[in-house]
Amino acid sequence: MSITRRQLAAQLAGLGLLALDGGDALAGSTRKRAAGGDYWRLKTKKGPVYVWVPPRYHRPSAGMVVYVHGYWTTADRAWREHRLPEQFKKSRQNALFVVPAAPRDKADTVKFETLGGLRATIRRKGIRLPDGHICVIGHSGAYRTVREWVDHALISQVTLLDGFYGSDEQWEAFIVTGKKARHHKLVLVGVETAARGEAFVRKHKGVRRRGLPTRYEDFTRAQLRARLMHIRAKAGHSELVVGGDILPLMLRLTPLRRL
Repeated sequence: MSITRRQLAAQLAGLGLLALDGGDALAGSTRKRAAGGDYWRLKTKKGPVYVWVPPRYHRPSAGMVVYVHGYWTTADRAWREHRLPEQFKKSRQNALFVVPAAPRDKADTVKFETLGGLRATIRRKGIRLPDGHICVIGHSGAYRTVREWVDHALISQVTLLDGFYGSDEQWEAFIVTGKKARHHKLVLVGVETAARGEAFVRKHKGVRRRGLPTRYEDFTRAQLRARLMHIRAKAGHSELVVGGDILPLMLRLTPLRRL
């Protein structure tokens, strides 16, 4: 059954998603369904940006998750091949989920140099962003994008899935020396980057864990409370995001509310 623009606007307003400035959420995109929720593939000059809204999304208490893909894929391929909507739904986090274009390899450029720029792009498309915590999670080569965002005032947590390839000064500012460092959380999952990540966490007296648990409930209280934690994973580098279980598990470690 087709839906008119006015009907869609009414549905968006009901979800609290329609921008107050009168923006058109249909501009350059089409609403589709995935994993029980709604999503848009926004066309931008810097590449596609996916925005997914989970079932039972509650904007007044919601936050925002930005997932940045790694090398050897694109936002379009990661969305499909990594089954990102299904993994987001499995996390049961009350958040607006965003997947922007990012570098495909070392020669490729960072697409969204600032998180503020990405947020402004989404707003211009007519989608209202929630006011809660912003949590960024990136895999592998995503570190090139994510490290440029750590000075954003609204980020509460960064999770790097085998993406700690240095830039220690920026991460130290985020979690140790910056004005808002005590309000931040940094979680590192290491496979190929395990030695480097463990050294950083040891230096700054964070919590270290060997092996990923199969359930969120198996994290200890100290691990759940830690502002800085490294987990040495036995999974493969790609399995962290394609396996279907680890990404939702890591999203549970955020301060976001659960649906």
